[in-house]
Amino acid sequence: MTQHGRGPILLARYLALAWCGLVIYGSLHPFTGWRDSGVSPFAFIEGGWPRYWTFFDLAANVAVYLPLGFFLTLALDRLPGRFTAPILAVLLAGGVSFGLESAQTWLPSRVPSNLDLACNSLGGLLGALWAQTVGPRVFARLAALEHRLIAPVPHAELGLTLLGLWLLVPLSPETLLFGAGDLRQTLGLVGAVPFAAESFMLIEASITAFNAVAVGLIIRQLTARTLWAYVVVPLFLLLGLVVRTLASAILINPGEALAWLTPGAQMGLLVATLFLAIAIALPATPRLMLAALALMAATVLVNLAPPNPYSMAALATWRQGHFLNFNGLTRLVGTLWPFMTLPFLLLTSRRP
Repeated sequence: MTQHGRGPILLARYLALAWCGLVIYGSLHPFTGWRDSGVSPFAFIEGGWPRYWTFFDLAANVAVYLPLGFFLTLALDRLPGRFTAPILAVLLAGGVSFGLESAQTWLPSRVPSNLDLACNSLGGLLGALWAQTVGPRVFARLAALEHRLIAPVPHAELGLTLLGLWLLVPLSPETLLFGAGDLRQTLGLVGAVPFAAESFMLIEASITAFNAVAVGLIIRQLTARTLWAYVVVPLFLLLGLVVRTLASAILINPGEALAWLTPGAQMGLLVATLFLAIAIALPATPRLMLAALALMAATVLVNLAPPNPYSMAALATWRQGHFLNFNGLTRLVGTLWPFMTLPFLLLTSRRP
């Protein structure tokens, strides 16, 4: 991180920007069918209590904007005045919600609601109050952790944000384990390179291994000491596996919780573990080169891999109910993550 003490502020700004982007995408997904219905984009303000609503929707609207208010308050902490940051954070969160609800007027699949706006604003307010209460302690602890754990590399805060976004990748059942960067659906490409059935396990293992190696080496680049990396890297990858397991159990079927643990996934995890045990101890430049190569190789293989029957069946379940927009969100993050991370690897290679 660049200057001692500035790291927590920069991290909060990156997190606020990332969360705001996720909220915008989730609110306007699927971005199709735009049309002018002749209704004012502000008509929803004067509407009465919505006819159809659930406590799940109310809680979700509050919960989604709570982190936004929290991150914005921390990001604006350097502004003069004790209450300037939380007040601006609440106004910004409410403004984002108002703009998105207005934009939903032109989306036939979405229904703008004054109740949604109120819940979103309440979430921003609760997040701002939370940050105002615990903010000083959060900054003190983050600064201490930065000094002890984080290596003095450029744009380390961006790297931490990208690693946080990576935890959304295992949530999507469309790709193989840890698979990211599949552009075929986004670009309207169809078909895949034909592989023999016995080759599928090797493709699956390679995608898992390359992605795990790339993520592990990025964590090592951000870790101040090699010994700590041998603890943090496996714990973070294990967290990714936990996310995948819980997502499968909750969003698909409890009986499918470990269906992702195929022979190919097991082989990929084993290979990645053995490789990382050696690569973590390498100097910084070879580590960065290996991380970039692994990330590019994984992205290429994801775009060549044949469809996984289990993934398609899981996706059919995932698209149902309240998780339609979340599916689009995880797909977006999974598609863009390698292409956001490669520039970061180039930036972090420049020593201060």
